[in-house]
Amino acid sequence: MKLRQKIIEKFSTFAQFTNDRFSNWAIEPRLQRSMQREIAKTTNLGGTELGETFWVLYWYQCYQSQSLTLSGSLSGSLSETFAEGHLAAYLQETCYWAAHRLVMDAKGLELLPDCFQLAIATLPRVLQSYRSEQGASLKTYALLSFSNAIRDSFRQQQECSRRTDWGLLRKVSQKCLIEALQMAGQSPATIARYRLAWTSFKTLYAPTATRQLAAPDAKTWEAIAQLYQRHSDLSNVSETSLIHPEMLESWLKDCAKQVRAYLCPPITSLNIKKFEDGSGELQDDLPDCAENYAENTPMAALMALEELQERRAQSLQVSQILHRALEKLDPQMKTLLALYYSEQLTQQQIAQQLEIKQYTVSRRLSSTKEILLRAIAQWSQESLHITLTSPAIQQMSMVLEEWLQAHYQQLHYQQSHDPQQAHEQSESIASQEDV
Repeated sequence: MKLRQKIIEKFSTFAQFTNDRFSNWAIEPRLQRSMQREIAKTTNLGGTELGETFWVLYWYQCYQSQSLTLSGSLSGSLSETFAEGHLAAYLQETCYWAAHRLVMDAKGLELLPDCFQLAIATLPRVLQSYRSEQGASLKTYALLSFSNAIRDSFRQQQECSRRTDWGLLRKVSQKCLIEALQMAGQSPATIARYRLAWTSFKTLYAPTATRQLAAPDAKTWEAIAQLYQRHSDLSNVSETSLIHPEMLESWLKDCAKQVRAYLCPPITSLNIKKFEDGSGELQDDLPDCAENYAENTPMAALMALEELQERRAQSLQVSQILHRALEKLDPQMKTLLALYYSEQLTQQQIAQQLEIKQYTVSRRLSSTKEILLRAIAQWSQESLHITLTSPAIQQMSMVLEEWLQAHYQQLHYQQSHDPQQAHEQSESIASQEDV
């Protein structure tokens, strides 16, 4: 993937794929014009062009303030939609690398576009749960969130594929079943029938092993149909005729189909053609909110700049703390970190190279990061008076993960371009890194 260099590109372009591979960056004209306007305003205020970290914080604050103002609104605001668009563009590379690493581990690069779309679809949830004041950058938080979303989808798909229709229906909850049927557009009357059929099925067909569960036999189907008929008279389900076992079986198979589609939804590209002649795309129907976008005030930019300066000062202190803690690690721990973060090797590849077990690599990496995390936690208690709650520890872990990635990537770049000066330059990283 070709990395974007200019600020306008980072906040107004989107990744496009061809034949399951990244092909190019596509410019979104409305976002491009928006960035040009905002850069012009902030340049007039400060006299210099601001960097990536400022713009991430600026657009996140715009998104956050609009979300708070319009809490409970179904339509949302044009400003909020626009800010989210800039953040979506910015996180394209993060989403790509989250998907790329996981599909490489799964040895299925053909899944890359699908995994990318699956992860980027969780962006609204990522933005709603992210908190900039807790230290971790949006990029690091999104990387972990995107990776978790893809892993959860893999696990869910594996679980669905391993189960027969009857095993899936035994496993699924009533809430999930109803949501799946609603998502499929079923009427309330049909949902009531399907729910009662499913309840009757679970009541009378409860074997011990459920994953590869076979269909009920004829006698069991008869009993399920009789139970359904009795309960239909006591519920909101009204039947004008006798329900046969074959009909119940058909309904339950339809339930299983809708549940699979709900748990593992197909991913549709916005570039799909709408018409048979190949003209038009689905994304052409998206509303154009750019022309009506409300201008952000200069005060918002100044507040974002002040917060950026404060965060940079704290980041510099954290970087210095971690450099000192890193120097105290034993050579074996340093080697593991270098292989994992600088060489970008998986735990399995590290295990093969060092001729040890994978679980040993995992355990040693965890214990190494725990040492570094304790250094951050101690500094946070003494300098920032932060109480070490579970959410605070989680945010510190994200800060550590981000720092390790940035630190070793910079070292790797220096070594590959100037090996002789790499060691000397590494001594000055602490004063240069912006975690």
